Amino acid sequence: MNEALFWSREKNGVRCNLCAWNCFVAKGKKGYCEVRENKNNKLISLNFGKLTSIETVEIEKIPLFHFYPGTKTLSIKSFGRNLRGQFFANEILKEKGREIKEFAPEDVVEEAEKERVRSITFGGDAEVYFEFAYKVARFAHRSNLATVFCTHGYVEEEPIKKIAKYLDAAQINIIASADPDFYKRFVGIDDISPIFTTLKQLRKQRVFIEITNLIVTKLGDNLELCRKLAERINTELYSEIPFHLLQFHPGYGLLELPKTPLRTLEKCAEEARRAGLRYVYISNVEHELNNTYCYNCRELLISRRKKLKIKLIGDRCPTCGLRINLVRE
Repeated sequence: MNEALFWSREKNGVRCNLCAWNCFVAKGKKGYCEVRENKNNKLISLNFGKLTSIETVEIEKIPLFHFYPGTKTLSIKSFGRNLRGQFFANEILKEKGREIKEFAPEDVVEEAEKERVRSITFGGDAEVYFEFAYKVARFAHRSNLATVFCTHGYVEEEPIKKIAKYLDAAQINIIASADPDFYKRFVGIDDISPIFTTLKQLRKQRVFIEITNLIVTKLGDNLELCRKLAERINTELYSEIPFHLLQFHPGYGLLELPKTPLRTLEKCAEEARRAGLRYVYISNVEHELNNTYCYNCRELLISRRKKLKIKLIGDRCPTCGLRINLVRE
């Protein structure tokens, strides 16, 4: 049994302080994520080292466009999730049928070295297997491997502070332009403020950030909300954080909805740029906005259509010399 991090004893049970649910867990019960259990008044991580996926992929598939572009990453996932609701219903069903393989933290790093990747990515909602991700990240840094933490952001500040010492990048997945009504109705969250607290804490800890925004057809494609989200990123975080617009596909818990029209994504991109964001992408459908352009002179810097081509000189635009917000060797 692996004792969990971030919990405290209370009368008749324990309190989990890992994610923003702050679950009270009675003896013999599990938290909302279903992977943290109170056993004899001690909180236990049930998914430590138990992976549902481990695969080598291009870093752009995560998607991360400004973090070691053109390299490969070893992406791992475990089971459990701290966001549920109707939106994730189909994903939860799929998760239950996946094969589980057990790994020690050192095994993951050895696999990464064998695959000759540049980084290890903690996919899914990495906070639900926080203890394992934390140990892998520590071993990874000893082996000069970069680390990436993927999350929907519904996590407390103290865990972020703890793991940030061993994180190089984070990908924050936002849905429906952070529409509070959408989150309440389809994700089951009444308060989305922890998402922005997580973003600010990651920024404070100097973790490289990229943000995705899944534009959900009809229910989460409001242009004004997309603009407001972009404005908030610009004013509260940093105008040069890469901002990815993702096309919704009917494979979540909303099977009756069509995929997001390309024109809707283009309009969202226009609003995000007007709000001051420098690097706006349409990431999961072929489009010219797969590419990175210099925001000063509009020179094509990284082409991602068909074959990746990098035209940077170090981290600078070859035409005007502007420094680009990215991480390279």
